[in-house]
Amino acid sequence: MSKHNDKLSGSGLESKKSDLKQKESQSSQIKRRKFLGLGALGLASLPFSGLANRGSGIESLLSQSNMGEGISLNAKKLFVMDGHIHVMSRQLLQNLNIGDRYPDGTVDLPRIIEGGINACFFSVYTPEPYYPGRHEVKNTFRIVEVALQQIEKNNAKIELALNASDIVRISKKGKVAAFLDLEGGFDLDGDLNILRALYRLGLRSAQLTAHNDSNSFIDACYGQRLWGGINAHGRELIAEMNRLGMMINVAHASDEAILQSVEASSDPVIYSHGGFRGIVDNKRCISDHAAKALAAKGGVIGLQFGSGFNDPNYSKWIKLSNPVEKPPLIPISKDATIEEVDKMAATELPFVPATEIPEEYKMDVAQLARVIDYGVNLVGEDHVAFGCDFDGGIPLARQMKDISDYPEIIKAIRALGYSDERVRKICGLNWLRVIRKVTES
Repeated sequence: MSKHNDKLSGSGLESKKSDLKQKESQSSQIKRRKFLGLGALGLASLPFSGLANRGSGIESLLSQSNMGEGISLNAKKLFVMDGHIHVMSRQLLQNLNIGDRYPDGTVDLPRIIEGGINACFFSVYTPEPYYPGRHEVKNTFRIVEVALQQIEKNNAKIELALNASDIVRISKKGKVAAFLDLEGGFDLDGDLNILRALYRLGLRSAQLTAHNDSNSFIDACYGQRLWGGINAHGRELIAEMNRLGMMINVAHASDEAILQSVEASSDPVIYSHGGFRGIVDNKRCISDHAAKALAAKGGVIGLQFGSGFNDPNYSKWIKLSNPVEKPPLIPISKDATIEEVDKMAATELPFVPATEIPEEYKMDVAQLARVIDYGVNLVGEDHVAFGCDFDGGIPLARQMKDISDYPEIIKAIRALGYSDERVRKICGLNWLRVIRKVTES
């Protein structure tokens, strides 16, 4: 595997992160950039979103934070942000419009709005089948382009956000704020120029691993231990993300990689979606030690809503039929064209569980609340949030059929006796705080 040593010279990229944010204040509207013709542009010439609202809190959005039965979250001004929602795979491969209501799956824009979600990390996904033939870079750019097209097409209801001030501004307008997060390898070699190009297009967050696989700079939780965590190029990549102002997402990383990424980063690091290993002993769940280290640097852990990471009873049942913990992967030839990979990947859509769960093994939403409480007791209320992973193939609690049922988890954490302040933090303010720290400071 190759290791890149791209330097920050000759392309207008020498400016510091604070200079980039100053340039963003020159425009109050995002103008979508095309892929082509960007090579000769410096970051300073790009029409980024404004920071006119810098320093203005979200408190005005929360003036009526108590949620009543049968009342939508938005109507009550409870700011809700999720750290991991799967989108754009269906829009790319099935030519769908996210603004339409689908008869299947768990995510579309109408149901996001019904669920009362003000903002979310839109997870643009490049899974393992694209890696053998080295199609991951092409797919990443395709999926980001489709995301930008979809947001533009549905601009009356959703806008792209590049920072926390954008999220506040968009939410105040009654629209959904979409914050793009890459899941899966943007480039298995970790080419910094590719990362910078994605930043120019609006990507502000990226998972470091190649989904469940290790790559040339970081070990994944299910992948081979190639580096004992991260290597020198991994540290270089993290430093560049710090400089640009991108969220470093360590979901799917190995324990060692999480700890080393947290140590290497000058900014807080996030774990967008997963469970706690103290609840379910699964490699994809974060260990107590790693969770504490991440929180100590100001990071945030997003709770995934699936039974597999959160319900010991379900976990016992699933291990009876699938004792191998690593998720099964569909074999794909390295000689397969991207069109052939697309055709295969499309057969898996939508990403929802195919197996019916016996009633006695179905998780109750109160169990999700107990996992949130575990996290709060472990790392504090400032470092726990939601990262639902809807349309990520997860088996949901019996009270939740899709993302429109999001109020169920909020009712469940209120039932724990949490204060309004704690509920507001978990529902969205913790994500907003860490995004502001990384993208605007």
